[in-house]
Amino acid sequence: MAAQPLSSAAQDEAVSTGRRAAARLRLAVPARFVSIYATQSCVLMDISRTGARIALPAPLAEGKSGYIEIGRLEIFGMIVRAERRPEMAVNAMEFDDPILHEDVLRIRRFAEGFELRNQQALRDQVRRWVAGDS
Repeated sequence: MAAQPLSSAAQDEAVSTGRRAAARLRLAVPARFVSIYATQSCVLMDISRTGARIALPAPLAEGKSGYIEIGRLEIFGMIVRAERRPEMAVNAMEFDDPILHEDVLRIRRFAEGFELRNQQALRDQVRRWVAGDS
């Protein structure tokens, strides 16, 4: 009897990287953290199917619930760790439910598009400056 191929979800569950249940996608893209108290701009530093790290000017309290808004995705979870660094605070967030592998890929495409848009905007600004159209 031939073995049945694993579904996408089963493959995702089978992947383990070090101590993590899911591999991290390292990023540096703007996002927002939304709670019942405030909406704050943040930088999404990395994300996996089960959690993320976000950078903010000040740390969020452990146990604070909310969601990360990036592109058209809203990912709900809770802050589980906060670390203050000289230039920012890094907060680890655990998601209420693991996100789909397809959502991680969608975030990666968003990040790639963001980088391309920023590079194009910088080139356009340099061209205008060189042409004296600033």
